Amino acid sequence: MTEVTTPRRSELEELLEPVELPKVALVEQRVDSPPAIRDIRSSVREALEAVELPGGSVAIGVGSRGVPRVAEIVAALVEALKEAGARPFVVPAMGSHGASTAEGQARVLAHLGVSEERVGCPVRATMEAVKVGETPSGVAVYMDRYACEADAVVVVNRVKPHTAFRGAVESGPTKMIAIGLGKQQGAHSIHSAGWDRIHATILEAARVGIERGNVVFGLAVLENHEEEPCRIAAIPAGRLESEEPALLEEAKRNLLRLPFEELDVLVVDEIGKNVSGDGADPNVTGRYPTPYASGGPKVGRMVFLGLTEETEGNANGVGLADVVTGRLERQMDRPATYMNALTAAVSETVRLPMVMPTDRLAIAAALKTCPGVSPPAARLVRIRNTLRLRRMWVSEALLRESPKLKVLEEPKPMRFGADGSLLQEL
Repeated sequence: MTEVTTPRRSELEELLEPVELPKVALVEQRVDSPPAIRDIRSSVREALEAVELPGGSVAIGVGSRGVPRVAEIVAALVEALKEAGARPFVVPAMGSHGASTAEGQARVLAHLGVSEERVGCPVRATMEAVKVGETPSGVAVYMDRYACEADAVVVVNRVKPHTAFRGAVESGPTKMIAIGLGKQQGAHSIHSAGWDRIHATILEAARVGIERGNVVFGLAVLENHEEEPCRIAAIPAGRLESEEPALLEEAKRNLLRLPFEELDVLVVDEIGKNVSGDGADPNVTGRYPTPYASGGPKVGRMVFLGLTEETEGNANGVGLADVVTGRLERQMDRPATYMNALTAAVSETVRLPMVMPTDRLAIAAALKTCPGVSPPAARLVRIRNTLRLRRMWVSEALLRESPKLKVLEEPKPMRFGADGSLLQEL
C-alpha cells in the first residue's frame, strides 16, 4: 500500500514566501460628492414635516447596517415623537442578525450607538414574531411582537442597491417592513419564496404589513460618496411603494465604486454585517451570491483578511472570497454565520475558501492562482472595506488607469509585521 503524505505549513510557506508581491501606492479617488448633512437634528425635523406624527406607543425599527450617525438620527426622531405626545421605543429590525438572539440584536444596536442612553428611549429586543397575514402567493408575513403590539411603527433605514437582487425597491424602508421586522421567522419566509421573485415578494409582504394599520411611515437615509448622510426623507407608509424607487435611483448615483473594470486581486481588510449584508458589498466587488444581481468590476481573485468587531463573528459573505486568513477563520462564529445563510436560503455565502495562516501568505496564494499573471505586475487593489473607498492601495499596473486617482504615497513594497500581518494602514 502506497503511503500518502500531505503538505504541511512549512511546505506551503516554502511555496508562497518567494512570491514577489507588487509594489503599491496609496491613492485617493477624486469624486464630486453631495455635501454631508451638518445638522442631523434639523434635517430630521424638516423631513418629519411631510408626515403626521403618531401618538401612543411607537416602535422604531432600526437595522444592523452601519449607517453613519444613525444614533443621532434616531435620537432626533425620538425627541420629535415625545414632543408629539408619543411613547417611543426601539426594536431591532434585522431579521436573523445578531446570532438570531434578542441579546445579540440588542448588542448589534449598541455597537452602532443605538442604546437607551444615546437615543433617549428604551430598546426592546425579542425574537418573537407574530404572523400578520399572507401575500397573494401564500407567503407568510411576520412582525416583531413588540412592534405588532405598539400603536404605531416607524422604520429607519438607508436606501441602497441590494447585494443579491434588482427591483423597483431594494434595500430600504420597504424591505425593512417586509423582512427586518419579521425577525428570523419572517426573513426566512420571504427568502425561501425564491430569489428569482424576491423583488415582488418584498413589495407584496410590505403591503400586508402596512395594510395591517400600525406602520405609519419610513425615515429613509441617503448617503454620499463618503458614506455620510446627505438626505433624510420621511415617507408615509402608503406612499413608500411609489416614492422609494426614486430614492433608490439617487442612492445608486451616490454609490462610490472602485474606479477599475478589471482586477487580478482585490484585498479587503475587513468584512461584516455592519458593512453589507454579504460582508463586502457585491455592488463594489462584483461578486454576487445569486444570479439575480450584477454589476461592478471583474475580479480574478478576492482575499478577505478579517471581520469587523461589530459583526460579532457573523462572517456571512466569506464564501464569495477565494482566500481568507486564519485570523478570519478564528473570528468566525459559525452558528451565527450559518443562521444567516439558513434564513436567507443561500449557502454560497458561507462556504469556507482557502485559509492561509497570515495576511502575506493569503495575498501570495491569490497571486499564485492567477493564471498568466506575473505577481509583481498584477493589477491589485487593497481596501479597508467596501464602505471605505475614497483611499486605497493600488499596484503600479493600475496607477494610470483612472483619471480619478490622486497619488498620496508613491509605490513601495507591501510591509508586513513579524507575524505576517499587513502594516500599511488605510
